[in-house]
Amino acid sequence: MANNFPRLPPSGIKVIVVGAGFAGLAAAIECDRKGHSVTLFEKVDNIDEITRIGDIISFDPNGSVAFERWPGVIDQMEAIARQTKHIDLYHHQGKFVTRQDFSHEKAWGRRINGHRGQLHNIIYRHAVDRGIDIRLGKRVENYFEQDSPPQSGVVVNGERIAADVVIAAEGVRSRGRKIVLGFDENPKSSGYAVYRAWFPADRVRNNPVIKHLVENGDTHQGFIGPDIHFLASSIKNGSEVNWVFTHIDDGNIEESWQFPGKPEEALKYLEGWCDVVHELVKATPDGRLIDHKLVYRDPLPTFISPNRRIALIGDSAHPFLPTSIQGASQSIEDGVVLATCLELSGRQDIPRALTAYEKLRYARVHRAQANGPKMRERWHKANWNEVWKKPEMIHLIRETWLLNFDAEKDAYDRFWAVLKEVDRDEKQIKPRL
Repeated sequence: MANNFPRLPPSGIKVIVVGAGFAGLAAAIECDRKGHSVTLFEKVDNIDEITRIGDIISFDPNGSVAFERWPGVIDQMEAIARQTKHIDLYHHQGKFVTRQDFSHEKAWGRRINGHRGQLHNIIYRHAVDRGIDIRLGKRVENYFEQDSPPQSGVVVNGERIAADVVIAAEGVRSRGRKIVLGFDENPKSSGYAVYRAWFPADRVRNNPVIKHLVENGDTHQGFIGPDIHFLASSIKNGSEVNWVFTHIDDGNIEESWQFPGKPEEALKYLEGWCDVVHELVKATPDGRLIDHKLVYRDPLPTFISPNRRIALIGDSAHPFLPTSIQGASQSIEDGVVLATCLELSGRQDIPRALTAYEKLRYARVHRAQANGPKMRERWHKANWNEVWKKPEMIHLIRETWLLNFDAEKDAYDRFWAVLKEVDRDEKQIKPRL
């Protein structure tokens, strides 16, 4: 391990993390901070397959507070993040509706909005610099756990690799879900898909209809129409542009999918929309547009395995709709809380630590998840007769309980009380003799 990063003394807990996305990397880094020994398995051979993904991702203050504890990370993120303090919202035909100001949220922490791949690369490099054992090109074929000796593990290329605890962070198709649920479960269509684009601003800067989006630094705007919302922003002092919009999923494909998109196809969904939106889509270069199916999972009854030595985190446990703006932040919170619970329990009490992790996370995660459909309906089914009277009806949902939150502090504050609840619950479910 690299010795130039602050970490607690060795805990003796061996942790396997499966998946090197944001959730997996955050869990690995947080476990390393807490003194646990970490091995991370990732199926891709080259991490560039993950970091080259080009669309925007958002971390609200409740997620970014963790980055401030990882030396150097938050400053690198800020350097490439969108620098805006508000979003301007428009009717889909182009009329300005309202400006939502986020400047008061500065007291809660930092908002990090940036290129998914570039932000991922910063976190990945930090994990490498910490000396975390990251094994690329290793596809986990299965999970296992046992009572004697008490351990859990994974099967990689036919080899059983054991640890004290396994963290499944593979996303919506995680193999870890089967051992937790006891059966295979396929993701379901949300009924929507998303076009996503990111490209240099050159083709925008010379277009009189849309040049205002990049002339004065970073900008952020949304256009709201029937069953579609279109978000666009400029970033890096107006040198790059990104846009994203949802559309009805008419692909008739049950499984998750992602295809290269074509601007002319995207424009078919935007008939009757304003020139700004049309010109922005037309300006998108070939190869810079992705059409991505949105899938979801029903709320799980549990995040942990029967023997309580395997835990689901991030999208493996609770996939979020983009309109929640919380999927990434909640995945970071998961890793923070799980690593802290393991620290406080010690190696001798891992099952109760995982139970505490679940109790600390479950209600909060599902309450945050509910904001996704709620926000989508606020935009897609907007009653414009009422919106023109009260424009804040289409403001993004921004709630203090969700955003002004430090998952590590909360875990330290509530862990022992939660364990008392665990003990009480276990006594109540024991069969009477």
